[in-house]
Amino acid sequence: MKNQNKIVLLLISLLLITFSCNKENTQISDLEIVRNNNNKKSYPVTKMDSAQAITFITKQKIQELLDLSTLYTAGNRDTEIDSVIYAQMKSYFVDPNSNRLKPLLQQLDSLKVQTAKVGDISVTKEIRGNDTLDLAKFYVEYFDFKNRLIGSFEKSAHYVLEPSPIKFKKEFKFYFVDFDSKVPKDSISVGVTK
Repeated sequence: MKNQNKIVLLLISLLLITFSCNKENTQISDLEIVRNNNNKKSYPVTKMDSAQAITFITKQKIQELLDLSTLYTAGNRDTEIDSVIYAQMKSYFVDPNSNRLKPLLQQLDSLKVQTAKVGDISVTKEIRGNDTLDLAKFYVEYFDFKNRLIGSFEKSAHYVLEPSPIKFKKEFKFYFVDFDSKVPKDSISVGVTK
């Protein structure tokens, strides 16, 4: 009888051990995604028209820049990894000038933002004189270190798509000209009429 009880207990314990083991989550962490962000990524060929593709890529580039910016502001800004992150952020701009990043970094610092998420986005073309400007208006939600919503902000970005032809493929590189730029109002200012 004792031997049967021991065998039953052994079988039950083996079953419990087998079923209690959790399968590890094999998802890539946000830190790994941000660490591998750069402006030299290729995109898979999918079935979408050019407007959808431009909107998708623009949203992705904005999210990548915001992820790098929040990671940079969370650091000490004096380590080697911080300098690498800063160089990556500057590579997203046509003119890798640090003045383009200062307003964004100051806002993230002042609000103590831990993470940011890009929401609705609309991509438009605007003609000013002889220039055609590619503009993106989007909403971004900022969260603090406890993942509480700080606020939702409407922002805009001016970007450019530079052709980068590869044999038999139409490809381009995406760069920001200005991030969180002030978009001029659509209305005409009130003046004196005759």
